[in-house]
Amino acid sequence: MALKGVLRVGLIQFRVLDFEDTLVHYRDRLGLDVVGTIDENRIMLKGYDEFDHHSVVLHRSDRPGLDFIAFKADSAEKVEDIVKRTQAEYTYPLTEINDQPGYGTIYCFKVSTGHQIGIYSEVAIADKKPMIHNPHIWDEEPRGMGVTHFDHALLYGPNAAETVKWLTEVLGLAITETLADGKGGNLCTWISGSTRGHDVAVLEFPEEGKLHHVSFHLNNWADVGRAADIIGRYSISLDAGPMRHGITRGQTIYFFDPSGNRNETYAGGYEFFPDHPVRHWDVECAGEGVFYYNKALNERFLSVYT
Repeated sequence: MALKGVLRVGLIQFRVLDFEDTLVHYRDRLGLDVVGTIDENRIMLKGYDEFDHHSVVLHRSDRPGLDFIAFKADSAEKVEDIVKRTQAEYTYPLTEINDQPGYGTIYCFKVSTGHQIGIYSEVAIADKKPMIHNPHIWDEEPRGMGVTHFDHALLYGPNAAETVKWLTEVLGLAITETLADGKGGNLCTWISGSTRGHDVAVLEFPEEGKLHHVSFHLNNWADVGRAADIIGRYSISLDAGPMRHGITRGQTIYFFDPSGNRNETYAGGYEFFPDHPVRHWDVECAGEGVFYYNKALNERFLSVYT
């Protein structure tokens, strides 16, 4: 086994205001597949290149934002160890989630930033999955932007350093890059459990439990351009891009779903391995780190969140 312990981010549930326009956005424009419903207010989706039963749940609510995000571990023993260590070393409230079809128990902690972050080891393989016998590159041609999988999320909240400590010391994830706050700490930290540049990023922010963006993977820079074409064709609310990040080196475009949740489609970036040194950015270089080409952050990117 190449990766051990906590492998990757695997599941996210976030709130949307309706299903009609939202499904057009995520199914037809981004290209996610609808797996089914959990109840009248929750719909499951996945990318065409994902094996897991589902990776995204849209929760119809009266306000947008994040319900929870969860990581996949390689064994029940690893999950048990994380739960025991967290309960011994932290005061995080624990919730057990047992209503996600195809998933075993998800042990979800409310961490210091106010987010619900879960850990699980059991998930069924989807009926509609990548081909595995004499496999073509895809079974059915991708729709819309053609996103392959749920990639990562950026979380805003207070006491970010403590959440980062929990993610790294208890879950065993690795820090790939940091952005200094100019006061001796970090404003934002990028964290990976895999060879991705990051599975999650955590930014220090005064309000609890906020979601900056949910990101979906694309294969290459040309696909980012196609995403931009689709955004233009269907008048999707554009936030920033197409562009490249200095941090992670990802090629990207940001836009909003009909409920105001920020989406990203993300391609490229470097491969990460645990023996790599951490990359550090000074606060004065934040513009270049996030918007590598024009090297200046805009107010909307910093101040809009759900």
